[in-house]
Amino acid sequence: MKIAMLARNPNLYSHRRLKEAAEARGHELDILNTLRCTVHIASHRPQVFYNGKPIPAYDAVIPRIGASITNYGLAILRQFEMRGIWSLNESVAIGRSRDKLRSLQILAKHGLGLPLTAYANDPKAAEEIIRAVKGPPVVIKLIEGTQGIGVVLAETMSSAKSVIEAFRGANVNILVQEFIKEAGGTDIRALVVGGKVVAAMKRTGAPDEFRSNLHRGGSAEVIKITPEERSTAVRAAKRMGLNVCGVDMLRSNHGPVIMEVNSSPGLEGIESATGKDVAGLIIDFIAANARDGKTKTKGQG
Repeated sequence: MKIAMLARNPNLYSHRRLKEAAEARGHELDILNTLRCTVHIASHRPQVFYNGKPIPAYDAVIPRIGASITNYGLAILRQFEMRGIWSLNESVAIGRSRDKLRSLQILAKHGLGLPLTAYANDPKAAEEIIRAVKGPPVVIKLIEGTQGIGVVLAETMSSAKSVIEAFRGANVNILVQEFIKEAGGTDIRALVVGGKVVAAMKRTGAPDEFRSNLHRGGSAEVIKITPEERSTAVRAAKRMGLNVCGVDMLRSNHGPVIMEVNSSPGLEGIESATGKDVAGLIIDFIAANARDGKTKTKGQG
């Protein structure tokens, strides 16, 4: 197969591993810098150019679109889809996952476990939404944050109100969520490929850090998840429409609650913790499922 990967940094562990896994299986994988792609829009002839030249025919595309360029990256990916090129994760599903509010609304609609969450535009409603999630303490998040950036733990009513008012004063959209104290600064990352959990790890935050992201200095170890946690991860991936994703969950007193569904999960932490060839499993899934014109949304929506 001939596979394109949309990614800005070919040297990242995840991107190198996917390329190595593809080539080890006899496939060809080109890493295309997303920002060097351009779209030419004309009736019935969707085109993508790379460094000023039309892209060759590809059998599949792996979108590894950074959060900072989500809108541009999705525009490029839609153009691939409109050409009938099969995408590992489709543009509509990635767009859902990048908007934390929209993703939580979708998951809640289908009855998946979530932390109490509130959203308001008016900073004068700060105290109302803090009480709505049984706080303080509360967790305040940027709607489009990633890697733990833009996530604040406010432990008192006054500090929570100050943070909310500051974010809203800067015209930044935020969510306010209940603080799951019993999680103890740990979470679970379940990696789903093709409707199956293929690997899972427990992440523990650095000392004096409530966020467990590995980018924030956290550590990871292999974990055996419960059938309920496995089912929750699989259902979340399905409802979001993602073939590959990392589902981040906390163990609460009332069962697993989903914190985030990540459509471009990093592979280094989970491969190191579990010893599994996750990159190879992803490439095998592509080889088994990629078919010309099989894109569900065809770039629409």
